[in-house]
Amino acid sequence: MNDDTTDKTRLGRTIDECQLPDPPAETPRRRRPNVLMWVMDDVGYGHLSPYGGMVDMPVLEGLAGRGMTFSNAHVTPLCSPTRACLLTGRNHHSNHMAAIPRWTSGIAQHDANIPRANGFLSEMLVQADYATMCVGKWHLTPIAALNVASSREGWPLGRGFERFYGFLAGQTSQFDPHLVVDNGPLYPPRTSSDDYHLSEDLVDVGIRYIRELRSGDPDKPFFMYLSFGASHAPHHAPREWIDRFRGRFDMGWDAYRRQVHQRQKEMGLIPADAPLPERDPDVPAWDSFNPEQQKVAARMMEAFAGMTAHMDHQVGRLLKVLGEMGELDDTLVIALSDNGASSEGGAGGAFNNQQFQGQIDQVPASLDNIDEIGGRTAYNHFPWGWAWAGNTPFRRWKRETYRGGCGVPFIVSWPRQLPERHGLRTGFIHAIDVAPTVLELLGLAAPQAIGGLTQSPIEGVSFAAHLADPAEPSLHTLQYYEILGHRSLYMDGWRAVCPWPGPSWTEGGRGWPAEMLASDLDRLEGAGWELYRLSDDPGESRNLAQAEPAQLRKMVAMWWHEAGKYGVLPILGKAPGRKAPPAAIHRRVFYPETAPVFIEAAPNVINTHYRIRADLEVWPGRDSGMLLAHGGRFGGYGLMLLQGRPRFVYNYLGVYETVVAAEQPLSAGAHVVEAQFTKTGRPTPGSGLGAPGIVRILVDGQEVASAPLVYTAPVMLNFSGSLTCGYHHAEAFGDVYEPPFVFGGRVRQVEVFTHGEAEIDEALLREVWMKRQ
Repeated sequence: MNDDTTDKTRLGRTIDECQLPDPPAETPRRRRPNVLMWVMDDVGYGHLSPYGGMVDMPVLEGLAGRGMTFSNAHVTPLCSPTRACLLTGRNHHSNHMAAIPRWTSGIAQHDANIPRANGFLSEMLVQADYATMCVGKWHLTPIAALNVASSREGWPLGRGFERFYGFLAGQTSQFDPHLVVDNGPLYPPRTSSDDYHLSEDLVDVGIRYIRELRSGDPDKPFFMYLSFGASHAPHHAPREWIDRFRGRFDMGWDAYRRQVHQRQKEMGLIPADAPLPERDPDVPAWDSFNPEQQKVAARMMEAFAGMTAHMDHQVGRLLKVLGEMGELDDTLVIALSDNGASSEGGAGGAFNNQQFQGQIDQVPASLDNIDEIGGRTAYNHFPWGWAWAGNTPFRRWKRETYRGGCGVPFIVSWPRQLPERHGLRTGFIHAIDVAPTVLELLGLAAPQAIGGLTQSPIEGVSFAAHLADPAEPSLHTLQYYEILGHRSLYMDGWRAVCPWPGPSWTEGGRGWPAEMLASDLDRLEGAGWELYRLSDDPGESRNLAQAEPAQLRKMVAMWWHEAGKYGVLPILGKAPGRKAPPAAIHRRVFYPETAPVFIEAAPNVINTHYRIRADLEVWPGRDSGMLLAHGGRFGGYGLMLLQGRPRFVYNYLGVYETVVAAEQPLSAGAHVVEAQFTKTGRPTPGSGLGAPGIVRILVDGQEVASAPLVYTAPVMLNFSGSLTCGYHHAEAFGDVYEPPFVFGGRVRQVEVFTHGEAEIDEALLREVWMKRQ
C-alpha cells in the first residue's frame, strides 16, 4: 500500500545522498491591515478645525469624514506618561512613568524604566508578523540611558520597533534637530538648509520605510508610530505656512474661545446649553495688551497654527502614497494629541523659550523681531492665553488634570472595516484603551509572554464595540489621574479634581504661591477637591463639591483606592533637583568625526570650575573651525579657531554673548589650545545668574587672552543643545561662521575637566523644567 504520509526523509554523508521531502505547499497569508498612529504634541482640543478650532487641518478633517471623531477622549496631562500608556495599554504609574524621564526619584515606580512585563504594542505586533517602525519623538528613555555607551533596552529598537528615525528627547529645533537613526545619533548631521523642516523629513523617511518594506514583501502589514515634534515649542514652521494665518487670530484669545465654543455646540461636540468657563484668573484679558503686544501675540499664534497645519499637510503626503499603493482604505489610522495645549510660554509668550531661568531680562518679542517668530533665529512659544483658548471648552492646560490638560482631539479611520460607521463618538476613552482596541480590531490576543517573560495584565479597555456602533456604550467607567500631585478621577460621568499644590502657577516666581504651599498637607489629606458633572458641564465650570458632598467623598475615596492599586504612591509632588557632584576632578574625552553627544550625557559645566583642552594640528590655509561646541544661539559655549586665532564664546541663554579671543593666529603644526574657567563668586539664581568667573585662553601652556565672564547660566546651558567635537551642528554662535564649521586641520582629541562642587538651586531647576515639559 502506498502511504503518502510515510516520512521520505533520508540523510546521507553529503547532500547528494540525501532524500528530502517535498516542500510544503504555500498557504496564502491572510492580509492584516496596517496601523498608523499619528501623535501630535501639545495640541489642544479647541485648536483644530475638526473640533471647531481655527487651525485648518484638511487631512485630519478627511480622516474624520471617513471615520470617527471622539468628543470624550482623554490622555495624561504630560507627554511621556501618555506615550507609555498608548504603547503598552497600562497606566503610567504601572509603567514607572510618573512624569517625564527627568523627574525621577529613588523609588522604583518613578524611575522611568518601563517594565519588560509591560510589553509595547510594537513588541506584540512584531510577534504577529508586523513590520514595526517608529518615526519622530520618543521621550521614553531614562535620562541615564541617553548616551551612546548606555544599554539600548529603553530605546525604540529595544522595545519592539525594527526601525527608528527621530529624536529621543522631549523637544528639539525643527530646523536643526538632534536626530537618532536606529541605535545611534545621526552623523554627520543633516546639513541645515533654508527649506529643511523636521516634519517634512520625518514623513520623507516614513514613506521610504514603507516603500522599502514593499520592495521586500508586498503583503506584510506594518505598524508605524508617527510622532511629530509639532506642535511642541519651538513653534517653527516655514514662513509661507505661518503667513497663511496672517490676521486669523487678531481677535484675541477671549473672542477666539467664545467663537470656538459656539462652533463646538453646532458640531455636537458639547451640549447646546453647555456653559463656557469664565476666563482663567491667570490669563490676562486680551484687551489689557496694548496694540503692539496684541500684534506680537497674534503672530505667535500664527506660528503655532502654521506649524500644526504644516504637519497636517505632511501626513497628507504619506496618506497619498498609501492611496497610490492601494493600501489606504485598509490602514487603521489613529490620530490624537499627547496632552492639552501648553502654558510654557508664560503670560506674555517667549521669543526664546530657553530663558526662564530666574529673573533675567529676556530678549522680548516685539515689532522689531516679529518677522523672526517661527524662524530659525527664534525659539518661540505663544502666551498661555492661547493655550487656554486652544483647550476650549475646557479649563486650564498641560500638566494639570483638569480637562484642559488631558482632554484631547482623537480621530479613528478605517474605511474598509468600518465603512458606514463614521461620525461622532461620545463615550469616555483613555490612552490606555488604544492598545487593547488595536489588538481586538486586528483579531489578535494580547500575548501571554514576550521574550519568554510573562506579561502583566493590560489595564485598558477596548472600545472596538463603541467604534463599530455608537449605541454601544464605552466600557471604561473609572479612571484616575495624577501628575506631580495634581489629581483627578473620572467615574460614570463625574469628575473630581484636586489641584494640589494649588491651581495657580505664578510667572517669574519660585513655583507656587506661598499661601498654596502652606496648604499642601491639607490638600493631600483631602481638602481642596472640586466636583463636576460632565453631562451638562463638560468644561468644568460649576463646582458641585458643596452641593454633592456624598458623591465627592465617594470619588475621593475611590481615587485613593486606584492610587494604591496602580502604584501612584508616594506622590511625586515636587520634581527633585539635581544633586551637586562631589568635589573631584572629572575628565571626559571627545573625538572628531563622531556623532553629537546628547545634552544629558555632556559634561555639566554649570557653576563649577572647568577646563577645555584641545590637542590639534593646524594645516596651512585650513586654520578655522569648531574644536568643541555645546549648544548654540540659544545658550551654550564653543571653543574654535577663527582664521587661526583661538576663540571662546559663551552664550548666556540667547541674551548675551561673551567672546574671549587671542590676537595672534597659530602657526602651522601641532598645538594645545585650552579654555579655562575659574569661578570667582557664587551663583545668584534669584537674579537669573550662575557663578561668575574668569576665562583664560592658553596656547601650549602660555596665556594669550583672558576676560571676565559675568553672565553664566544658573541651572542649565539650554534645553536642546548637543555637544559636538570638530564641527558645530546647532545654530551658530554669533554671525562669524556658518555651521557645520568643520575644523580644517586635525583634532586629535578634546578633553573637558570639571572640578569643584557645583551649586545648583534645586527650586530654580525644578521651575525651569516645569516650564519645559
